[in-house]
Amino acid sequence: MPFSDLRALHAVIGQAIDEIEKVYKSQNPALEYPSLDIPYYSSQKHNPDIDKAEELKLDPAVFSAANGIVAACGQLTATVHKPFFQLVEIMNAPNITALLHFVEQTNIPEMLREAGPAGLSTKDIALKVAELREATPGATKVDIDPAKLGHILRLLATYHWVREVAPDVFASNRLTSFIDSGKSLKQLKEAPQKKYDETDGVAAFVGMSGDEVIKLMSHLTEWLLNGGLTTNATNGLALRLAFDTPLKYYEWLEEPGNEWRLTRFGHAMNGTRYWEVAENIIHGFPWTELPKDSVVVDIGGGIGSVSVILSQAYPHLKFVVEDRAPVVAIAREVWGSKHAELFDSGRVTFHAQDFFDEHEPFEVPGVGTVSQPSVFLARAVLHNWPDKDVKVILSILRRAAGPHTKLLLVDNLLPYACIDDKSELNSSSQGAVRSLVPEGSPLLPNLGKASANGYILDISMLGLFDAKERTYREMDQLTQSAGWKITDVKRAVGSLWAYTTAIPV
Repeated sequence: MPFSDLRALHAVIGQAIDEIEKVYKSQNPALEYPSLDIPYYSSQKHNPDIDKAEELKLDPAVFSAANGIVAACGQLTATVHKPFFQLVEIMNAPNITALLHFVEQTNIPEMLREAGPAGLSTKDIALKVAELREATPGATKVDIDPAKLGHILRLLATYHWVREVAPDVFASNRLTSFIDSGKSLKQLKEAPQKKYDETDGVAAFVGMSGDEVIKLMSHLTEWLLNGGLTTNATNGLALRLAFDTPLKYYEWLEEPGNEWRLTRFGHAMNGTRYWEVAENIIHGFPWTELPKDSVVVDIGGGIGSVSVILSQAYPHLKFVVEDRAPVVAIAREVWGSKHAELFDSGRVTFHAQDFFDEHEPFEVPGVGTVSQPSVFLARAVLHNWPDKDVKVILSILRRAAGPHTKLLLVDNLLPYACIDDKSELNSSSQGAVRSLVPEGSPLLPNLGKASANGYILDISMLGLFDAKERTYREMDQLTQSAGWKITDVKRAVGSLWAYTTAIPV
């Protein structure tokens, strides 16, 4: 690579830092960017300036500049880092997943929070882990070697997930605080099974990713090479190899003995809202144009995380969260006392409905029987299913739609990793993009490392469901095949998520 290219990437980083500093210094008073070394617990009260500095990270200009930094750093690293060292890191990436899972399962983030900036020695961490395990029903009692904990936490410190503040003494930082459940050690000791209740779901996401996801992904190659590469896999799912089950993922979650996984899954899906900024879903559709008491059906909505956000923003609307009966049965319990006013008032209700069954009329408090809702909302639903099943889902919704019903699909729309010269071929391709970076930029057209989470999710969907995140063209073709026409696409700020509106045809 010419030095001019290296300097161009360096310039991207410098210019992006300038953009971020401009936003922070324009505040009154001027603010500093949040430090990686200082934890930020969203459940705690802070000085207003600290909260404001955290909020500014989601400012569109800051978010865009941060993506440029991540993309440029990733491309620089790929260019200058020794290839074998890069290979070691990527081939052994499951080590990081396993250790983050271990840390979450042993409640080390919560321990470090209570210890404060001074941190805890590995000996003290070992004692606390043993104490909590003794209080956990079914947990095996183990003798813990503090030295092993030191090696585990040192690798995570190398990746900035904790801080080693003195030899074998570790403390929280901003990333540690992000995976902290917010529960006290006393709460975790008294009711370990309620760790994820009334939390933001991020710890549950770590638990799910380190359990079923990593286990089945370890069988991905075996599955792909024995039938998984066909258009419709002929050998079931990778789940079968990992957990010896012929069932699909959601059916398996509902099996006796998996109750804790099903509950954790609901919390984990709440945690995935961090994939997008809350304001994106709030502004991704013209909700204010809907008349009072219009009914929005949140299909496959789980415990209703998205409907809660939208209901708070648009109190004139009614939201009906639909999912399989076992999920609906636990939804209110999972929320605990949070958002009780939304549920008790009927602004957010739950309805058992399998989206592979014909859509039945339902009752909405204060509205009556509804057969043709104003909006069908499907957030992170279609990416769970292969094309043949998505066509079935969309066709059922089309038959249940009225002439004015709209369909809002919220999923990643993946751009290509190259410039897409065919993006403007016809007027129906408004969701296709030529590139995510300006003309002449040295960055990958899809923003490389900054967008990697969307492509990683794509392959997780392949392993979990024989499904995928889709390109705009793939989504356009699917909707048309089921009687819908895409009329608008709004792309999320700072991510690959998109808000795709379609109407019946």
